[in-house]
Amino acid sequence: MILEVKNLSIKFGELAACDNINFEIEKGEIFGVAGPNGAGKTTLFNCIAGVYRNSGTILFEGHNITNLTQDRICHLGIARTFQIPTIFNSMTVSQNIEVGAYFGRGIKNKKKEMGEIIDLLKLKGKENFTSSSLNLFDRKMAMLAVALVTKPRLLLLDEPMGGLSPSEVADCIEIVKQINVNFGISIIIIEHLMKVITGVSSRLMILDNGKVIKIGNPLEVCGDKKVIEVYLGTVEQNA
Repeated sequence: MILEVKNLSIKFGELAACDNINFEIEKGEIFGVAGPNGAGKTTLFNCIAGVYRNSGTILFEGHNITNLTQDRICHLGIARTFQIPTIFNSMTVSQNIEVGAYFGRGIKNKKKEMGEIIDLLKLKGKENFTSSSLNLFDRKMAMLAVALVTKPRLLLLDEPMGGLSPSEVADCIEIVKQINVNFGISIIIIEHLMKVITGVSSRLMILDNGKVIKIGNPLEVCGDKKVIEVYLGTVEQNA
């Protein structure tokens, strides 16, 4: 197991944003996380990435990383993206990626590896574009490039397809698969698009009100009566 989350809980006042969450991620796996708005998905990512202090235990490659600082967790090999692209707007794509390389685990051939990431994420020819001038897809890819250049072994993707067109979603799905296979990176992906997350994930976890509702094969999870009641029924009606 590359990641083990045991009895993870965090409260904001009286609200239990995550309530005794338990799951494991296998090396090389793409693990999906879904659930209604406010289910605790992003809060879970923030706990793993070191943004929030929480009770429980988080093990990364057998090492206890519970409540370590964000920079320390990044150096150990966990990177994440955000729902809204988070990059330096006044800097170019290349400059943003350089910042990621500085804070990561170190790369032997920076020019070569940065070039591979830029090619994979369809940013070739846009290296000197100011980040604020990019469209949404390219901003998401630039943010992802910053995460990848830190050389993570585990990548947390928070709604990477949100706001994208159907063709961009298709491109993003292929990119996620290539990151997993070609780079050998384990991935946890939060996504509202159920067709997407069931198509890329080997296992799926549904959260609701901070609790785990179901973990398992995506098709089995989507057929679970409770999952349909708390999540899928609403999604399908609004699709």
